[in-house]
Amino acid sequence: MTVTVDIRPVATTDREAWAALFRGYRDFYALTPDEAVVDTVWGWLTDDAHELQGLVAEIDGAPVAIAHWRLFARPSRGGTAIFLDDLFTTPSARGEGVGRALIASLQSLAAAEGLLEVRWITSETNVDAQRLYDRVADRLPFLTYSAPPR
Repeated sequence: MTVTVDIRPVATTDREAWAALFRGYRDFYALTPDEAVVDTVWGWLTDDAHELQGLVAEIDGAPVAIAHWRLFARPSRGGTAIFLDDLFTTPSARGEGVGRALIASLQSLAAAEGLLEVRWITSETNVDAQRLYDRVADRLPFLTYSAPPR
């Protein structure tokens, strides 16, 4: 049976469904529950002046996944690309092509806007997602570092 996945931008009416999905994303990465973070990110998504954008994936009209993305400069290549910050699909919708559809939507946007690529990172322990990512993208030989502010 083939499932139809509809992808659309986050709408202001999505607050409750989006928040449940975003909490699921944060839970997946064992982040401490924090409603201030949920409120902040929702504020970014609904602020036209903020760089963060969001997509919602639906099956049969029900939101089952979210993706957060933004444009970023690629100085080494002299262009702009899309950075996919967060992608989360409900466990019940995994394996239905939802993540692939969200990534494909961003690839289409990048092509239409003349952007260089869609880039993202994932945890080295997120092997389920890596199976999808290895089918739709090239794995890069870069390590990610994070330094605290001083």
